Amino acid sequence: MKILVIGSGGREHALVWKIAQSPAVKKIYCAPGNAGIAQQAECLPLAAEDGPSIIAWAEKEKIDLTVVGPEAPLTVGIVDAFEARGLRIFGANQQAAAIEGSKALAKFFMKKYGIPSGDFQVFNDYGAAVRYVKKTGAPLVVKADGLAAGKGVILCPAVAEAIAALDLIMVQKAFGAAGRQVVVEEFLQGEEASFLAFTDGETVLPLPTSQDHKPIFDHDQGPNTGGMGAYSPAPVVSEKVHRQVMEQIMIPTVKGLAKEGRKYRGVLYAGLMIQDDKAKVLEFNARFGDPEAQPLLMRMKSDLVPVLEATIDGNLSNLKVEWEEGATVCVVMASQGYPGSYEKGKVISGLEEVARIPGAFVFHAGTALKDAKIVTSGGRVLGVTAIGNAIGEAIGLAYKAVEKISWSGVYYRKDIGQKSLKKGMAT
Repeated sequence: MKILVIGSGGREHALVWKIAQSPAVKKIYCAPGNAGIAQQAECLPLAAEDGPSIIAWAEKEKIDLTVVGPEAPLTVGIVDAFEARGLRIFGANQQAAAIEGSKALAKFFMKKYGIPSGDFQVFNDYGAAVRYVKKTGAPLVVKADGLAAGKGVILCPAVAEAIAALDLIMVQKAFGAAGRQVVVEEFLQGEEASFLAFTDGETVLPLPTSQDHKPIFDHDQGPNTGGMGAYSPAPVVSEKVHRQVMEQIMIPTVKGLAKEGRKYRGVLYAGLMIQDDKAKVLEFNARFGDPEAQPLLMRMKSDLVPVLEATIDGNLSNLKVEWEEGATVCVVMASQGYPGSYEKGKVISGLEEVARIPGAFVFHAGTALKDAKIVTSGGRVLGVTAIGNAIGEAIGLAYKAVEKISWSGVYYRKDIGQKSLKKGMAT
């Protein structure tokens, strides 16, 4: 098979890495890829959002299967366009991907189908939103309705912060068109977790649980990012919570979307807030999480390609997917200044040393090749990921690898996975 992966981040590197292990695969391409992906796939000078060029290339090269990594191409309908040309592609179509593309649509959908989530109001008028915030009081969460690379969600402990968030999104237009409409939402208490599942529109096949670390600083302080690290499994998702999530969230969502004419085929991701053994939905994503994909795919024992194909063909009920029993941890190494402005072009050293550490792998996100050297080219640069028999072992191995990598201005959190350790999962 010839397979094309669309995207350029750590998630896409993890997909390429896993797909490359399949005996069915002869050649992998990636559009546009990065310096790490280039070691396992042929990278193409095509932007992930350039659907027409990617389709033309896939047709010409007779690509057997295309896998979409990021959300932006999904929400503008790249899957629909591929399918219209008779090309096989893994990912949610435009109608289904709207569950991520519009937070307002997702909230109204959850309310209609009784899927547990926080109370909310939607506004497209700044003045009305400010009046609501003053009347309701804090804490609140203010969200840009559209896609904002994981940064359009602002936690507001005080009314003044909520009004400032509304100003940032609706007046200053910090997130562009994504902020034409905002969702002002109840501030849910508890611990976050990520719950991902493959679905062909009928069968829901859950992946292992995982937990992301969104704030930039240790102890979950500072502004939200696209994700500063992740681990799997997440002990906060007990067997009881897992059952509740499947019965009250994942299965009803897939059934409800089908009923709405939005049949969902792909990976469905529910961001959860868990308190007192009950989960509520913070948001839905229409694809693999980044960085959750890195530790999850490292735990996957089964061949990924048959799962992707069964999802497309509606045959997931015939599959059993096997996972490693241990734990995996991904530590994101970022550029100084992220999630704000940052410099690019810093030479990265130490990657060769990490390549010699058994059980560790460096997934590239924001990297490029310049003068035969690997340099930084994004905010989140690397996802250093390790597997161990237990979470403590995986954490230790991941940070052992992290310490060997450096560049001018490197930054990473020092506490990835600590919540799991505190729950007695170290043994």
